[in-house]
Amino acid sequence: MKKGILFTTMGLISALLISCMPSRQYDLESETKIVVGLEAAYAPFNWAEVSPNEFTMPISNQPGSYVDGYDVSIARLVGNTLNKTVEFKAIDWLGLIPALNSRDINIIIAGMSPTEVRKKEIAFSDEYYRSEIVMLVKGDGAYKDATSINDFDGARIVAQISTIYDEVIDQIPNVIHQTPLDDYASLALAVASGSSDAFVAEMPVAISVVSSNPNLKIVSLINGGFDTLDEDITVAIGVRKIDTDLLEALNSALALISQETRETLMSEALNRSGGI
Repeated sequence: MKKGILFTTMGLISALLISCMPSRQYDLESETKIVVGLEAAYAPFNWAEVSPNEFTMPISNQPGSYVDGYDVSIARLVGNTLNKTVEFKAIDWLGLIPALNSRDINIIIAGMSPTEVRKKEIAFSDEYYRSEIVMLVKGDGAYKDATSINDFDGARIVAQISTIYDEVIDQIPNVIHQTPLDDYASLALAVASGSSDAFVAEMPVAISVVSSNPNLKIVSLINGGFDTLDEDITVAIGVRKIDTDLLEALNSALALISQETRETLMSEALNRSGGI
């Protein structure tokens, strides 16, 4: 799922921040607000808007900006269950875990996968979404009929930096593993311009990309996909390890959100996102 292993240096920075901070749990009884960290740049999970509507919430550290997406819907449901006001902060991907451990935010709801590497730094809730890994190619290109990673033998493949999608590329035979890019707009342009043959993504994001880049096509790897762990295709809420009471409450809140509701929320987010 979203975004594999963080750089080791970020982990060291996070550890240093923790050592300088007093350990204090999030108090479920006295706290009235829960601060959520996300990128606001990863549709359909989360993205920024310039005007409010019934689905958006203000971004507290970016006055005049608002955030929408599946993550926002999940956060609002969880907040309602916990009887907390929900505040959203937009934070660069690599800064999310340090922001959590420095108590700038209370939780991460950002399409983040509960990888073993991340579990060394923070704790995770039960999953709140499950997806699949796909490829995006030119709709009229040489790989439009691919159904397996073996069909990309020798191809030029790219993905977003510091994600599981970049890590799995080397499973493709004789692959030309290109330097990862910062965002999905850049990835879409790389394939559309012909500088890359394909990029790797998860299905909801791929659908969003194609909605605004109709010259691209999603390739489902039905005849042989990437070898992944369960943690790679799920997302969960990140919390500080010390916040055990909060983690338990989050899991209880998530348990109240049915699979049907989750699918509906994702479908609605996809329809609203308008692509990447």
